[in-house]
Amino acid sequence: MSDNDASTDWRYLPPRPLGSIGPEEYIRERMFEYRKWYDNSAQKAKTRYQGMRGVSVVGAAIVPVLVNLDFQYLPAVTTVISLLVVVLVSLESVYHYGDQWKNYRSTEQFIAHGSYKGLKPDRAFLHLVERIEGAISTENASTLNVLAVASQAKAKQEEKDDTAAD
Repeated sequence: MSDNDASTDWRYLPPRPLGSIGPEEYIRERMFEYRKWYDNSAQKAKTRYQGMRGVSVVGAAIVPVLVNLDFQYLPAVTTVISLLVVVLVSLESVYHYGDQWKNYRSTEQFIAHGSYKGLKPDRAFLHLVERIEGAISTENASTLNVLAVASQAKAKQEEKDDTAAD
């Protein structure tokens, strides 16, 4: 399953009615599962972001050095490296792995922490649920916005490609 497949992603399922689930079950089935999902997703997005950025920075630094050398396949090598840098930077501007990483990590941390001191158990549980569901809703809206931007960029590129082919 893709990280961005909202149709099959359990995060997009509505929560069960509050009265039908107790605090222990909610914490186990919803809170811990969300924290685990956000933690894993943050790690994946961070790996993708840092990998793409690392390769693009190294590639961008190597090209000026290569153009000062002289060997048989130099034009092809510099072209391939330059193309790779452009593709990676462009993909980051479409998929926003850096933004996703920060968003997922902050949501995971938000879910993990909260102050419930001085609240009666029923009120503390209600406050916990409101905080978590609010954070999940906010993060889902942010992710869907990123996906919409990526989809629009892809559609524009396809339209450009179709126009160029005519």
